[in-house]
Amino acid sequence: MLVPAVKRPSILPVPLLLDAPANPFRRLAATSPASDLMTDFQRERPIVTSPERHIDAALKDMIIEGVRALLVVEDNAVLGLITAADVLGPRAVQFLQNPLCRSSPCRHEDVSVADIMTPWADLQMLEYGWVAAHTCAELAAAFSRTEATHLIVIEGLPPARTIVRGLLSRTRLARQLALS
Repeated sequence: MLVPAVKRPSILPVPLLLDAPANPFRRLAATSPASDLMTDFQRERPIVTSPERHIDAALKDMIIEGVRALLVVEDNAVLGLITAADVLGPRAVQFLQNPLCRSSPCRHEDVSVADIMTPWADLQMLEYGWVAAHTCAELAAAFSRTEATHLIVIEGLPPARTIVRGLLSRTRLARQLALS
């Protein structure tokens, strides 16, 4: 049986191609405000995972979302942060060799996000006011004083309500500054 012929669409004329939206990511310079680099959770939905999620599933979530870090959240409280480096690096192997592993023998299938995440108390944080008042060069200096791949940006003062306002990535900063 023959399939009916369908009229092929013509190639788009050049003017229509030129009307495509510009790249939404503008280049940043060392003198740009550090807040321009921040993933701001006032404007973008934070990508989160649960502490019980298996590390392979969390890594797949990162790949799908195009990110390298997930906030670990339970009952609307941030418990920590897990990064692709945590999953792919030595943390998972170290956990498997830990005598505190829940099963014996401990297997890769037994490792959850909570087992290898960086807990809230150990996260490197910056106040949003600091981020808003400083440049990307000053942010690079802040990153140079830590081994953290990400910095959490908080807003508010304890014991009042403190929120996670955003996330800063060392890799994104390095890429932006290398491009400027």
